[in-house]
Amino acid sequence: MSDTVVVGLDVGGTSTRATVLTLTGHRVGTGRAGGGNPTSHGAERAAAELLTALREALTDVDPTRAAAGTIGLAGAGRLLADPTGRAAFDQAWHDAGLRCPYEVHGDALVAYASGTAAPHGTILIAGTGAITAQIDELRLDRIADGHGWLLGDAGSGFWLGREAVRRLLADLDTGRGLGALATTVLTELLGSADIAARPRDTVDATIQTVTRRPPVELARLAPLVVDAATHGDPVATALITEAAAHLSESMSRIRPAGAVTPIVLGGGLLTADTPLATAVRSAIARDWPDAPLRTAGDGATAAAWLAARGLPEVTDPAALHAHLFPAP
Repeated sequence: MSDTVVVGLDVGGTSTRATVLTLTGHRVGTGRAGGGNPTSHGAERAAAELLTALREALTDVDPTRAAAGTIGLAGAGRLLADPTGRAAFDQAWHDAGLRCPYEVHGDALVAYASGTAAPHGTILIAGTGAITAQIDELRLDRIADGHGWLLGDAGSGFWLGREAVRRLLADLDTGRGLGALATTVLTELLGSADIAARPRDTVDATIQTVTRRPPVELARLAPLVVDAATHGDPVATALITEAAAHLSESMSRIRPAGAVTPIVLGGGLLTADTPLATAVRSAIARDWPDAPLRTAGDGATAAAWLAARGLPEVTDPAALHAHLFPAP
């Protein structure tokens, strides 16, 4: 047992992280590479980043010691349904020297497992996108939102960025003076808060700047909303309140009223000390007052734990989880 290790990967749109753990919870290797989500980057590039992270994590570890592995990524179902994509991941796994089996799970499950070992509960994620999922026996069950920027992700970083621009455009349309948030957003987009003599010219320039970029880039405006709300800007504060209501509503679609299973918060907007995290926590305390509330931790470590818990040598997965994710 002392020689056995497990491998966990957290594959995201901006980075791929790998962790190698012993079955006693000792971290013996870590690796990092670029974004490896096959949905956004393509299977071949994603597999190449996966291999880079694995090789770094296994630098000082004989890969034949690995007994199991778990890969967590958004769009796991699409990868599993794509023979070409799965073959690319299989090849990367083999090229890293690994001969053990591995499982692929959605990033929502991995985020949940980074917050609690409880087999049943709820994960709410708000980062660039937003999704809620019920967990049953540590498997994804019912899911709400996660519909993408065009059709959903209400309350996400993208949503906050888009709504901030929409309110800026409304102010320019009506000729109202710009508040703190609108001024900051206009400056971020156009490099200046100056409004043209004909305000419609500024409207057109703003629209052109936004539409020439990938839509998801609107999420980079979310920190401006968070900062403005922190400093009391009324428009930003209203957006935060609305975003929290959207996130709470998505939870209520799939989580029974009064449920007492754990709730895990994930994504940068909810794991950091932000006004949105505070508002969401207040909504949870109101609607699910008896539910333990946890914050997501390291996804790669959680993925490795998911791999380890299925091994016969691991007789107390909950104790291993407590060791890996000690209570604050």
